[in-house]
Amino acid sequence: MQNPGMMPPPRMGVGGLPPANVPPQQQKEVEAPKGPPQSLEDLHIDELLHIVVDRSASDLHICQNSEPIIREDGRLVKLHFEKFTSQHTQRMMYDIISDENINKFETTLELDFSYQLPRRARFRVNLYREKAAVAAAFRLIPQKIPTVEQLNLPPILKVFCERPRGLVLVTGPTGSGKSTSLAAMINHINENHAHHIITIEDPIEYLHEHKQCIINQREVGSDTKSFLNALRGSLREDPDILLVGEMRDMETISLAITAAETGHLVFATLHTNNAAESIDRMIDVFPPGQQEQIRVQLSNNLVAIVSQQLMKKLGGGRIPANEIMIASPAIRNLIREAKTHQIPSTIQTSGNVGMFTMDQCLRDLYLKGLITLEDAYSRCQNKEELTKMISTPASTTSPQRGR
Repeated sequence: MQNPGMMPPPRMGVGGLPPANVPPQQQKEVEAPKGPPQSLEDLHIDELLHIVVDRSASDLHICQNSEPIIREDGRLVKLHFEKFTSQHTQRMMYDIISDENINKFETTLELDFSYQLPRRARFRVNLYREKAAVAAAFRLIPQKIPTVEQLNLPPILKVFCERPRGLVLVTGPTGSGKSTSLAAMINHINENHAHHIITIEDPIEYLHEHKQCIINQREVGSDTKSFLNALRGSLREDPDILLVGEMRDMETISLAITAAETGHLVFATLHTNNAAESIDRMIDVFPPGQQEQIRVQLSNNLVAIVSQQLMKKLGGGRIPANEIMIASPAIRNLIREAKTHQIPSTIQTSGNVGMFTMDQCLRDLYLKGLITLEDAYSRCQNKEELTKMISTPASTTSPQRGR
């Protein structure tokens, strides 16, 4: 580290706060492509997917009137190719799917599937139509399942994996890394315990090997008709642990809670931004006459809620920011009494048991020089509270975050 005495006075950052004492973010210098753009004639999708893997990008987008576009460190980057025509996109996508899936796509105009890049990677693919043409989004799924440590996730996630029963939710917007975090948790169980694990996914993303555990992975569409049918059937298949890729409706949510209540450890995801919102979302899908019963069931069986979003990391790459809510007696009471609006303050004052809010995590990431202050403010829940915490870090920083 540089000698602080040799550094110039710090410039003021957003909100009048000085930036963390770290080098400024390194912007990638992208050399302008030379020569004419590459032709798309006879190009196979694998050639573009190799570029995604080579550049450690997360996504590939193809659509008419646009060059192939990848998402690199959270930023969209155009590749040096000609622009797609509708004929290009249809030919390229129909080359890699079966006749059965072509018929399904032309009937429903939507198709989710996984695609294997031989010996390199797997991709989750969504095929859709826009302006009467075929378009697709590819999401990279690494071949090797990363560990909790490699993902920079809070170590307490491993503790949740040790619970004999209950419901663990991983929440966040699309593209926030929920599936990867869950895969790391399931892999931790697989390496350290002997259980029967059933996953229900749409589509299957990470492929798990049988290690200490037996892991049966079921894909909606090819192995089962729906999350609800698979979850209902799984209770007769002698599982210890269930993973529900997404809780989409009232029946699936109800059955997931029931599975936790009957002695299973259940992992599931929701597209929500924080713990309080997740609880409200689950309860609000039920008719008013059933909500009181669901509150009681949820308060008795919830283990934890892990909310997540991905941040641009200084120097390149991305890093998760998390909120951790553990179902302590105080949290259970708030759920039962319909006082979810008090949950954030309870989380903030419960660092001694491993809880922390999203804003506390963003504060820690900024003070450790991992993200910019601007990015922290853009993703925080309460800007004034974040400013206050950054100004007085000594009294609010908790070692439980383990980063």
